[in-house]
Amino acid sequence: MTRLLLDSSAYIAFKKRHPEVIEILQQADLIFLCPIVLGELRAGFLQGTKRDANERELRLFLESSRVKMLVLDEETSERYAVIHVGLKQAGTPIGINDVWIAACAMQHGLPVLTSDRDFHRIPQIIVRQFSGLTA
Repeated sequence: MTRLLLDSSAYIAFKKRHPEVIEILQQADLIFLCPIVLGELRAGFLQGTKRDANERELRLFLESSRVKMLVLDEETSERYAVIHVGLKQAGTPIGINDVWIAACAMQHGLPVLTSDRDFHRIPQIIVRQFSGLTA
């Protein structure tokens, strides 16, 4: 069974019809999002000119039977602490949101689908990298 946790870059690539991401998501049995990714997406929507349309598309995506929402809980915070301190001690810190996303991935044993190379600094997770979008 193929299960994936989407980073915001993966959702954006999906919406922009990135062929590699489309293929990966078509083959996935379950697709997970965490509240951190939703926050990143909605922050982007607020800054853009297509807020309502983007929100509608996101709601439709979330209604799919293959899409599940993860919950942040005490265990997530413990995973966050381990990853955050490990990166700090290694001298390889990354953005706080990415640490939270990685904590969700670690907690649930999910690979992160992303174009963001920072996730490769986190030895506790599996990263499924796709090539970024070209403008």
